[in-house]
Amino acid sequence: MTQLLLGPLLRHVGPTDATIWVETDSPCEVRILGASERTWTVRGHHYALVPITGLDAGTSTQYQVELDGERVWPPADDDRPAPRIRTVAADRPVSIAFGSCRYASSSAVDDPRYDADALASLARQLVARPEEQWPQALLMLGDQVYADETSAGTQEKIRRRRDITEGAKEQVADFEEYTWLYHESWTDPDVRWLLSTVPTSMIFDDHDVRDDWNTSQSWRRDMAELPWWRERIVGALTSYWVYQHLGNLGPAELAESELYQRVRTAGGDVEPLLREFAVAADAEADGAKGARWSYRRDFGPVRLLVIDSRCGRVLDGTRGMIGNAEFDWITDQLGGDYRHLLIGTSLPWLLAPALHDIEAWNEALCAGRRGRLVARWSEGLRRAADLEHWAAFGRSFERLSGLIAAVGRGEYGGAGGAPSTICVLSGDVHHAYIAAASMAGGTESAVYQLTCSPLHNRVPAAMKLAFRAGWSSVAEHSVRVLIGTVARIPRPQTRWHRLAGPLFGNDVMSLTLDGPRAQVRLDQAGPDADRPELHEVTRLRLA
Repeated sequence: MTQLLLGPLLRHVGPTDATIWVETDSPCEVRILGASERTWTVRGHHYALVPITGLDAGTSTQYQVELDGERVWPPADDDRPAPRIRTVAADRPVSIAFGSCRYASSSAVDDPRYDADALASLARQLVARPEEQWPQALLMLGDQVYADETSAGTQEKIRRRRDITEGAKEQVADFEEYTWLYHESWTDPDVRWLLSTVPTSMIFDDHDVRDDWNTSQSWRRDMAELPWWRERIVGALTSYWVYQHLGNLGPAELAESELYQRVRTAGGDVEPLLREFAVAADAEADGAKGARWSYRRDFGPVRLLVIDSRCGRVLDGTRGMIGNAEFDWITDQLGGDYRHLLIGTSLPWLLAPALHDIEAWNEALCAGRRGRLVARWSEGLRRAADLEHWAAFGRSFERLSGLIAAVGRGEYGGAGGAPSTICVLSGDVHHAYIAAASMAGGTESAVYQLTCSPLHNRVPAAMKLAFRAGWSSVAEHSVRVLIGTVARIPRPQTRWHRLAGPLFGNDVMSLTLDGPRAQVRLDQAGPDADRPELHEVTRLRLA
């Protein structure tokens, strides 16, 4: 009998449609709610993404998974609520939970420095609550897996497969080893139930590939010289496309995807197709990247626009977080009627002001403002201190800020004018905070940076000290004097101040949007990894 190895993961959900992703141990037909798909194969692994259509808006429909006619999910002995598809309704409040940086499951990490997994804690909280209180979506904002910081269990599997003293060593090396990371992260029973029931959207960050991924052109050159790197980046982008990206797309987008249609109908192993795609996606040509990973989702009156701030970087020539073509695509998505705009990007748009200024200063030095010797020193500092957020891509920061301001003035909206709120949702920085922004020229919309990280990781004491200091007025003034008078770095036109944070721990943030109103809540997991529970840390009304 064919076995369900991973999933089901409920991914896209719209007013009348949905997609459900699975991995099986052999080729088979996957059937869900009368819809069926044949699996396709990548290096001996078998996958299917089943599109469900013809649902009614605003309804809840329980589902089962059948493989070759045999029911395999939900397990007969599972006392959790049955998995279900809750379609989008235009008149319903929208609640979106989000977070980032999840280092495997608690069961895979035998380390007392790690508190309970916030994602598993969220699952347990929802099991005990009525369905009406579940979020409509879960947004995973990067570092779903850690390819460069593997667990003891993964390292043991690597040792059994290859010589760990050379090549990628204890980091994952290729597609096969990436599959181990996803199984390590997504087979936790609580998390598996959560992912089968709450629609999930995802975007990668650096640890999905490697720390400092695409931080600069010199970093790319250094990595390209390593003999094992090509197989690593191919495995990273291939596995990301399979495990994460496909589910971000709705049935209509999947039908228009030439690559996906070739994969699902090719027959045989499609690894060569995806390898060719991954090589092109990593490359830069004519100021653009070979693939677009950014995407858009609509939840009734709420628009979610997720921006790739890692693979889309253009570093050869004019330095940009994303290229001009992708900025144009983002601009095209801003038209239409929506009450709230959410911009998801793994890296915060607004950092602590002192840290923002330091990154802007570092970018100028790396570009050679103080000569080649200082530029080389600054490049080392950039990599060592992870100075690579939107602040370190000055032109892109100002362009994104300009787009946000224009939306906030009603220049892109439909008949409804400017949205009530514009919220940038981010992770990466291993702490949580809420900041309010004032845009140059003013806006009708209230503008916020909401940052939540990590879901399951730890923060060294030195990092906590640095992040706390970064938000202090003394640090902000001191750094501004330094770079304003010595380096002549202009102050950004956007101004911002914190409303809450910095807060440290394993966290999940929830944003609830109801008519013109918005409310954000931060929940934190407790210290006992064996008893994952959430408790509320802060709650704010945003609009």
